[in-house]
Amino acid sequence: MSKMKVPKPPSGPVPWGKPLAHAMLADMLRIRRMEERAAELYGQQKIRGFLHLYIGEEAVATGVLRALTPDDNVVATYREHGHALLRGVGMPAIMAEMFGKRDGCSRGRGGSMHLFDRASRFYGGQAIVGGGLPLAAGLALADKLGGRRALTACFFGEGAVAEGAFHEAMNLAMLWQLPVLFCCENNLYAMGTALARSESQTDLCAKAASYGTATVSVDGMDVVEVHQTALRAAAQVREHGRPVFLELRTFRYRAHSMFDPELYRAREEVEAWKTRGPIHTYTARLKAQGSLSEAEFLALDAAAQAEVDAAVAFAEGSDWEPVADLLRDVHSAQGVQ
Repeated sequence: MSKMKVPKPPSGPVPWGKPLAHAMLADMLRIRRMEERAAELYGQQKIRGFLHLYIGEEAVATGVLRALTPDDNVVATYREHGHALLRGVGMPAIMAEMFGKRDGCSRGRGGSMHLFDRASRFYGGQAIVGGGLPLAAGLALADKLGGRRALTACFFGEGAVAEGAFHEAMNLAMLWQLPVLFCCENNLYAMGTALARSESQTDLCAKAASYGTATVSVDGMDVVEVHQTALRAAAQVREHGRPVFLELRTFRYRAHSMFDPELYRAREEVEAWKTRGPIHTYTARLKAQGSLSEAEFLALDAAAQAEVDAAVAFAEGSDWEPVADLLRDVHSAQGVQ
C-alpha cells in the first residue's frame, strides 16, 4: 500500500470561459464512458487480450493534449485509449481495434495496447515499460534535424523511471537538446508494486533533474492545474528547444489490467482517492461558479454515451481481416510464395 497521504480534492475557480471549460469536461467524459464500456465488452469477451483502463486519470491526457499543436508528436503507453481519442483518433477506429477488427486504427493487429495513427501523429501504444522513451527522443531528433518547430510529448508511468531506457532517453534529450515533453503519469503503483517498494529515490523530479532537465510536479487529478502547467512547459520546450519533465500525480481507480486481482492496495485507499476524482470535482467547481448547469452536464454526458454507442455499433459491424491477408506486412514480397 502506498504511504502517500491523499491530498484534499481540487478546488477553486476555473479560469476559462464556458466553451473551453465545457470542452475539457467533455473530453474527460468521453474517455470515462469509453473506458467503462470497454470494461463491459471485455467481460462479454468481445475485447480480448490485455486491457488497461485509464479511469481516474482522465485529467492528465485532457490537460496535456490540449496544450499541444497538430504538428506535435505523441507517444504513449499501453494505457493509451484516452490519449489516442483526444489526439484525434476516431472512437470507432479505437473500438474496432480493441475488437481486433479490420477497420481498427491498426487494422485489428495491434489491439488495446498498440493503437497507432500516423495522420494524428500518434505513435503508439507501447506494450514495453519505458519502450516509448527512446522512440520519443528519436522523433524529437528527427524534427530538430528537419528544422520543424514541433515537440514530442511522451507519456509513461512511474515504473518506467526505473528502466534504463528512461535514463538513456533523458540523457540524450539533454545532451542533444531535443524538444521532448516528458510526461510521467505517477499513479503510485507500477503494475502492482508501490513506488517506495521499488525505488530508493521516490522523488521522480530529482531523478530527471540529475540530467539538468527542468522539472515540475503537478496535481494530475486537477485538469486546470495540468493544462496550465502543460501550456507553460510546452512553451518552454518550444522556446529553448530542450526537454522538460512533468510529474503528474494521479491515481487509477481500476486494477492494473483486467487480469489483475489487485491484492497490493487496500480498498479504503482507492475510495479515498475517489474523493479527488477529476470529473466530479471539476464539475462541482464549474457549477459553483455558475459556468455549468445540471442540464448542460447531462447533455455533455449523453453526447459521450451516444458517441460510445455509435463506436461499438461500428466495431460490431466491422469485418475480420481475411485469412488471405494474414501474411501482409509480415514477410517481404520476395519471401511469400
